[in-house]
Amino acid sequence: MIVRLLFILSLFGLSPAAQAAERDPVTRVTVPMKAVRVGAHSYFVQGLAGAASTENQGFMSNAGFVVTRDGVVVFDALASPPLAEKLLGLIRKITNQPIKRVIVSHYHADHFYGLQVFKAAGADIWAHRAAEGATRTEDAALRLAQRKEALFPWVDDSTQLLEADRFLEGDADFEMGGVHFALRYVGPAHSTEDMAMMVKEDGVLYAGDLVFRGRVPFVGDADSRAWIAALDKLIALKPKVLIPGHGAPSRTPRTDLVFTRDYLQYLRTTMGQAARNFVPFSEAYAATDWSKYRAMPAFNESNRVNAYNQYLRLEQEGSAD
Repeated sequence: MIVRLLFILSLFGLSPAAQAAERDPVTRVTVPMKAVRVGAHSYFVQGLAGAASTENQGFMSNAGFVVTRDGVVVFDALASPPLAEKLLGLIRKITNQPIKRVIVSHYHADHFYGLQVFKAAGADIWAHRAAEGATRTEDAALRLAQRKEALFPWVDDSTQLLEADRFLEGDADFEMGGVHFALRYVGPAHSTEDMAMMVKEDGVLYAGDLVFRGRVPFVGDADSRAWIAALDKLIALKPKVLIPGHGAPSRTPRTDLVFTRDYLQYLRTTMGQAARNFVPFSEAYAATDWSKYRAMPAFNESNRVNAYNQYLRLEQEGSAD
């Protein structure tokens, strides 16, 4: 009986994750997900606010897809196979074109854990060369174990950490079905392997986690100087619509790109000056005017951590000069 059921499922071409969802209703995603059109060919889904939890079932980051007459290009794969299955179902309501390619903005759990679903659907996975081996590290194993505990049953023993089929050395342009794509390497910034994707005909820029719209970004110990240069690179593309890694799309992309760039520059200026003058961090932080950012979402969660890590980084940069 089991063999016959598996044979029937294989006839319908269901992926392993989809089959698991059919067998176990608990794994089905119940959080709302809606495909929003932002250009003639371009769509995205918006994750829910907050950190990954059982309440949002891990749906806390954005993903996008672009429909061409020859196939579909997906940008990021969300935080679990069941979430990716739901995204694939939304795509199938819009088009039956094959899923040709998935571009991974970076290998953080909330952006790539759903890759196996699109791989099973026939897609090639592209990412930057700096991500090679990222799924095989001790940190990756620890993160997967943490997600299995925090997001079970949506992340479980069947969740695969897939590497890219093609690693890009830098920028890359390609055309599919009359639509032209510009992939831009914008790392090291939020991660070492950050990639952004511009859909030229639509003027839509999928920016990944380089931009946290409407909130203080999480910078941590990232290379803020390289991040600023990356944002300048995206500003030069002159997008009409910007899809961030988290939060609502922007119809004023330059404003949001410049805001993030200026915040990073403010961190570098204030914390760099303090580090050069040997002012202790606590004293420097208390003396800094944070009024422009204090009322923004995630200020309490991110700003002090950002400032401290940049203080340490700039202290090291100064000692290296």
